[in-house]
Amino acid sequence: MNITNEQVEVAQAVYTKQTLAVYDLVVLGFSNQFIWKCPTKWLMKHYNQMVTANHLDVGIGTGYFLDRCKFPSQTPRVALIDLNSNTLEFTSQRIARYNPKTYRRNILEPISLDAEKFDSVGINYVFHCLPGTLETKSVALDYLKALMNPNGVLFGSTILQGGVSRNWFAKRLMAIYNKKGFFSNQYDNLEELKSVLNQRFKDISVEVIGCVALFSGRV
Repeated sequence: MNITNEQVEVAQAVYTKQTLAVYDLVVLGFSNQFIWKCPTKWLMKHYNQMVTANHLDVGIGTGYFLDRCKFPSQTPRVALIDLNSNTLEFTSQRIARYNPKTYRRNILEPISLDAEKFDSVGINYVFHCLPGTLETKSVALDYLKALMNPNGVLFGSTILQGGVSRNWFAKRLMAIYNKKGFFSNQYDNLEELKSVLNQRFKDISVEVIGCVALFSGRV
């Protein structure tokens, strides 16, 4: 499946300043609880278990987790990667106390950073927004893995269609989001997620809550 620049742009263009202003309430407050059936507290717990003091966050949204997580240091090194300048600005202001470094990059292309490598990489709610199948968009894992230190952990979450339980509302909303291009997860399933992770990482963990998969793996 060939991915066009237009598909990539559509997927991230939804994150306008207006959208970001209500994202926490609509997505993390309502949709996670009632549509995807994975309350945000479980994503937060997973984040706290995995995050290190030398952290790169990818597809950052509003920076909700970065703002609320328990870093194992008062002065963590934090870097942000996103293709959307709105999210980079919003999140960098929200966590200004950490003095984050920001990089506007497309993770479906090789990533060049003039920076030291990281001990943890967070990629929450990113894969279901990337165009393509899990097999094709998992190339992002290769590019992110190249930015990690030995034994570093990559962790995140994604909304799946196959191999998980979806209520009527989840099926309907996913269909709408896929049609608009906000989501591209119509072919994403649990077994393929495990497969692409196992091909690249060790100590793989995948936990399903509702129709969300929480995953992690080490370099």
